[in-house]
Amino acid sequence: MSPLSAPAETDVIISITAAAHEQIITMRDEEPELDRLGLRLEIISDPGEDFRYDLSFEVTTKAAFSDEVRTHDGLKVIIPAKDVDLLTGATLDYTGSQGLVIRNPNKPLVPSIEGLVRDDELSAEVEALVASEVNPALAAHGGFVTFVGHDTEGTAYMTMGGGCHGCSMSRQTMLDGVQTMLVEQVAGIDRVRDLTDHTTGATPFYH
Repeated sequence: MSPLSAPAETDVIISITAAAHEQIITMRDEEPELDRLGLRLEIISDPGEDFRYDLSFEVTTKAAFSDEVRTHDGLKVIIPAKDVDLLTGATLDYTGSQGLVIRNPNKPLVPSIEGLVRDDELSAEVEALVASEVNPALAAHGGFVTFVGHDTEGTAYMTMGGGCHGCSMSRQTMLDGVQTMLVEQVAGIDRVRDLTDHTTGATPFYH
């Protein structure tokens, strides 16, 4: 399905398919003050977690000054300023089996964990390998890893997202696959630790 025409205000942030637009309009029309309502779309997950979203109807005049508001064929969409970069290029779609779904090509922000280093030459080597070999290999399973940092003692810390977290094979994939690639190709890395809580996809440091 092709996205609807571009919003009138400025550049498109998120595209909305015709099916999603129709569904949202139907839901909006069941609400009071329907002519004043816009769809607020916000990312509610923490850095290092898979994206989780909150969609709600909001009176457009109550949108914060810093919010970005776009009009999609009569439907106003409100996006908080903090989420604009992470939602740019995403598509809001609707299917009968999944309902409203956001297809987002962006990666979550990297969590900041005290004591880990991620801005030195070793970190650059790890990130280059993750981008060029590790994540392309995991993409076949719908997953990816994010380098969080290293402890200067040979341990690289990662989070896993997409189809990897929550999967019964995710820990084995991390230890047998990602660790092997990093240890063999990056001098100074001896082991990999997965920071992801695979029951939720969240990073335990935040809870």
